[in-house]
Amino acid sequence: MRRILHLILFASITLSACTSKMAPTQQSAPLPDFDTEGHRGARGLMPENTVPAMLRALDLGVTTLEMDTQITKDKQVVLSHDPHMNPDYVLLPNGQEIPPADKHRYALYQMNLDEIQTFDIGTKFYTKFPEQQRVKSYKPTLAAVIDSVQQYLATHKLPQVFYNIETKSKPASDNLLHPAPEEFVRLLMEVIEEKQITPWVIIQSFDVRTLQVLHQQYPHVRTSLLVENQKSLEENLQVLGFTPEIYSPYYKLVTPELLRACHQQGIKVIPWTVNKVDEIKRLKQMGADGIITDYPNLFQQL
Repeated sequence: MRRILHLILFASITLSACTSKMAPTQQSAPLPDFDTEGHRGARGLMPENTVPAMLRALDLGVTTLEMDTQITKDKQVVLSHDPHMNPDYVLLPNGQEIPPADKHRYALYQMNLDEIQTFDIGTKFYTKFPEQQRVKSYKPTLAAVIDSVQQYLATHKLPQVFYNIETKSKPASDNLLHPAPEEFVRLLMEVIEEKQITPWVIIQSFDVRTLQVLHQQYPHVRTSLLVENQKSLEENLQVLGFTPEIYSPYYKLVTPELLRACHQQGIKVIPWTVNKVDEIKRLKQMGADGIITDYPNLFQQL
């Protein structure tokens, strides 16, 4: 009997220790009062979705790093907005430009990571962002970005930032340009959990399917619904099927009425992508809970 009691006591202590050890991964850290997000790191200033872009955003004091993810042929999670190599700013491994008609030959989901990282995504002049500093870069893995960011924060004694990670997917390209939602989410969460950053993670998407998988399988992870349609808040939430922590509309869709409706349901509103300081000020004064911008240096003018 005494042995049984000892075993029960040991099991209780072990379970308690495991529970306390797991607790931090189950609770999201509180968001800033006003969330300043660097879009694709600092897209207007550095090559987008690269380690240099993320570190530049940290230097500028953002509270959140926004980024896009794709999946490679060998199931690695990489940072990239486009599902293929974009001729606007990507060069072939030999330094030559990619003919626009050939871009679909370089779909990331059909390429292994080693091959992807032979393409230069930082030295070609990008006409859409003339202020962007040209730095030889490649598409990094999400794991490498997290490692670089966390090391930079520790070295420079900077506060912990949030990671706003987008799943780039849509039904028409399942298993062609990316895996189906369940696999995409699983691969993404494996990296996030391995790196132990779950409390500081937001998963955003236009694809409600990935958010639904997250809500069902990882209910402790904060979600953000990206919106660019003209539907009402109620219509978009009905399609989603649950209430996300964040509603992230194209900034021109933001109105006082939308803000009021979201706040009444406890939803934060963080618009994208706002690249003029006057517009950032206007939206902040209106009551937006944060801003996503290509130029995080603009936050210093608030």
